[in-house]
Amino acid sequence: MDSQKIYPLAFSFECFPEQTQAGEARLLSTCNKLATVNPCFFSVTYGAGGGTRDHTLASVARIKAETAVDVAPHIAAIGSHYDEIRALLAHYKAQNIRHIVALRGDTPSGLRDFGDFSYASELVKFIRDEHGDYFFIEVAAYPETHPQAKSVLADLQNLKQKFDLGADAALTQYFYNPEAFFRFIDDCEKLGIDQPIIPGIMPVTHYHQLLRFSNKCGVEIPRWMARRLASYGDDASIRAFGEEAVTTLCERLLKGGAAGLHFYTMNQAAPTLAIWNNLGISSSKQLRARR
Repeated sequence: MDSQKIYPLAFSFECFPEQTQAGEARLLSTCNKLATVNPCFFSVTYGAGGGTRDHTLASVARIKAETAVDVAPHIAAIGSHYDEIRALLAHYKAQNIRHIVALRGDTPSGLRDFGDFSYASELVKFIRDEHGDYFFIEVAAYPETHPQAKSVLADLQNLKQKFDLGADAALTQYFYNPEAFFRFIDDCEKLGIDQPIIPGIMPVTHYHQLLRFSNKCGVEIPRWMARRLASYGDDASIRAFGEEAVTTLCERLLKGGAAGLHFYTMNQAAPTLAIWNNLGISSSKQLRARR
């Protein structure tokens, strides 16, 4: 974990664009509450195949204007074309947005036009070729291995390629086994990867929803935790257990040398803020060194 200990702690929150005016109002309320703890940035997701592009653009602008917190919009490679991404980057540059999360993206059902990009690494290279070092680029990393990866080594090499082509940092898929993250960082260091890799944190609020997400994403819920969660089901009391379990996870990660935490908020402020307060973090506004 030595590679991670040299970086300033960076804490960030992820949200997704809402589809309705009422939903958007709730999202902005959530972001305003989260902004009180001074995060490094908000990231805003981008639907499969760019399915929520217009909503993402609107949410990015509103969150930035209302909270004065840096915003990092997601951009997905699958289904995108060069001219489309070129225009999107120009739009964000005009808004003084300098932070991008570059992803391969999911393949939506029925997609026929896969666009000009097949991998996130190609998108990273395109952004660097077009804009040099203007954007700080985050990419995805998978401590428990991407479910579609051919092997653990192939997944690690894919991450290294993204860094070699210009990525600055990575945000991981969420997980609940801290040892998986520590081993993952050790494996990264053996390949010469020393950029910041921020662990993704998913608060626990609903058992069956979490189970669906985890099965889809290839996330392992430890047996002891799965049995406890199953005993609660979707009863409201699951939140107290989830808060305690995830707080302990975060404590272990930070004590072990993690360079920060990236919370998947699911557009809810309370679960994330509860964990935040348990950790006793007073402020998180840290500027990462650029490449």
